[in-house]
Amino acid sequence: MSYLKTLILTFCIVFTTIVNAHPADLAKELSAFKPYLGTWQANFTVPEGAKPKQDISKWQRALNGKAIRTIHSINEGEYGGESMIFYDSKKDSLVFYYFTTAGFYTKGTMKILSPTQFVAYEEVTGNKEGITKVKSTSEIKGDEFIVSTSYLKKGEWTKPATRTYTRSNQQVKFQ
Repeated sequence: MSYLKTLILTFCIVFTTIVNAHPADLAKELSAFKPYLGTWQANFTVPEGAKPKQDISKWQRALNGKAIRTIHSINEGEYGGESMIFYDSKKDSLVFYYFTTAGFYTKGTMKILSPTQFVAYEEVTGNKEGITKVKSTSEIKGDEFIVSTSYLKKGEWTKPATRTYTRSNQQVKFQ
């Protein structure tokens, strides 16, 4: 009897691993995001002597594949946010909303530039630092996810900041 229990347990573990490793399909408009699914981490470049800054980000299939949910936290919840990305058929566009622990939110559109690259344009509401727009370009290169972001802050665009994410087993945490 213990052999049968072991066999059933092994089958359940293997089946669960296969199902989780190959998530169900995404809507065709979201299919370019499939390589981004999973958990990523980036260690920000900070000035010498400054506190380290790490972002953990998780991308997952949502709403039966009609959306993608992203959550992320910096330094285990000092700052974080959550997005929902979906295809708006009336606008014929990928759109998203991003809500933050800092109390502001953004809404935006995304454009697929290639099978491995997309750009996002955001309108910011309620940011206390004077940021009103964000533009970011993201690309999968091998095992890395590279993001370059500029902010329209107090009427001027910032120099793009680039972060490189790698696959991670860490968890997104909020305080």
